Amino acid sequence: MKTRNLLVVALLYSANLFAHAAKSLPDYLEIRPVINAVNMVMIHDVVSPPVASRYYSYIMLGSYTIVSQNNQKVPAPSSFISRFPTNITTDVKGYDYRIAAIYCVLETSKIMLPSGYLLQDDEDTYVALLRKNKISEIIITQSIELAKQIAAQVINFSKTDGYGKLSGKLRYTPKKGDAYWYPTPPAYLDAVEPNWTTIKPLVLDSSSQFKPTPATPYSKDTTSNFYHLARQVYDASKNQTPESLNKANFWDCNPFAVTTSGHMMIGFKKISPAGHWMNIACLVVKKANLGFDQSIVVVTMESISLMDAFIACWDEKYRSNRVRPETYINRNIDLKWRPVLQTPPFPENTSGHAVASNASAAMLTYLLGDHFAYTDDTEIPFGSGIRSFTSFTQAAEEASISRFYGGIHFMDSIKAGNKQGKDVAGYIIEKIKKAGITRQN
Repeated sequence: MKTRNLLVVALLYSANLFAHAAKSLPDYLEIRPVINAVNMVMIHDVVSPPVASRYYSYIMLGSYTIVSQNNQKVPAPSSFISRFPTNITTDVKGYDYRIAAIYCVLETSKIMLPSGYLLQDDEDTYVALLRKNKISEIIITQSIELAKQIAAQVINFSKTDGYGKLSGKLRYTPKKGDAYWYPTPPAYLDAVEPNWTTIKPLVLDSSSQFKPTPATPYSKDTTSNFYHLARQVYDASKNQTPESLNKANFWDCNPFAVTTSGHMMIGFKKISPAGHWMNIACLVVKKANLGFDQSIVVVTMESISLMDAFIACWDEKYRSNRVRPETYINRNIDLKWRPVLQTPPFPENTSGHAVASNASAAMLTYLLGDHFAYTDDTEIPFGSGIRSFTSFTQAAEEASISRFYGGIHFMDSIKAGNKQGKDVAGYIIEKIKKAGITRQN
């Protein structure tokens, strides 16, 4: 618990490090500290990338629903999520909807996350902050009641996507054959969420809607295109620069990495790719000096993009079931070779970072504009410092290529992931644009 508190302090400190000079919102209405608190519980629980993206979308949908019910300019979720219920209502009066929207993020997370009970301290701290800001007890009580009612209804909606059926699926067995994914060193962990394709997307019509073109065919032939792809990864690892290593480590976002020392294994926890991009969304709405409602719109649309992007990506991962560079290189080029980053425990194609980052960049560009410069401080608590970008597109390009520098993806899966992510976001953008969600700054 003490470690978690230290990380929270570090994240909250970094949240203010590069803040926009103007302060448009009181501290109790800022979204980033609340998302950071949720991030810490997900790190504690070692939530996998696709599962994290799902959690973020539902915890933001409750908040967004409250805002849309109190601002006629913010379209209802059902206007772009076809299966979202239109009858989410409450009987609460005398509340501050903004306070309710913030509290709803904590309340939904507290109920949904495995260790959500840890957020009780954060809820208590938030109430204390409200009292410090002279918010009346009646408003606090009624706002919390509204948040709880909406959270319960959104959680009921979340149960319709098929997540609860995953535990009943048969245990995954790696497919036989040299071309297919196989568990990698050092921990040889089981495949992560092999049945994620069964999860219903929020906006996409299906998990396979943006199925990429077939990847480069597997081959051991040293003159083949596939061997060339593997050799690219191998040669790049032998010619790293400080900058390429920095990029690889900054975008690592491995929820659980294992290192060995003799017979001992030590696990290290980090923020997930979805958590990283959620943090970016939170820091840029503050930099853009957006109002409360606009901030919730941006962060919610980002979360929806992440959920559907990971569903599309995981659909392809377990369809193509492609071998990782580490496995192929060890078998065919260099038995002792290890990548810069630890290979994640799931198939290679398409690159999850490429898909999620390009979907995120496209959505944030649509909502906040191109050439939005910002400094990303997400990785400070994890020892990777900061990086500055002139646009979301530049950040996505760097996140994508970082997986090549890290030695865990072939170049063609990165390029395919870039396209898949853009296609997913493009479809969602058309849906929300038709619903009336446009640029927010």
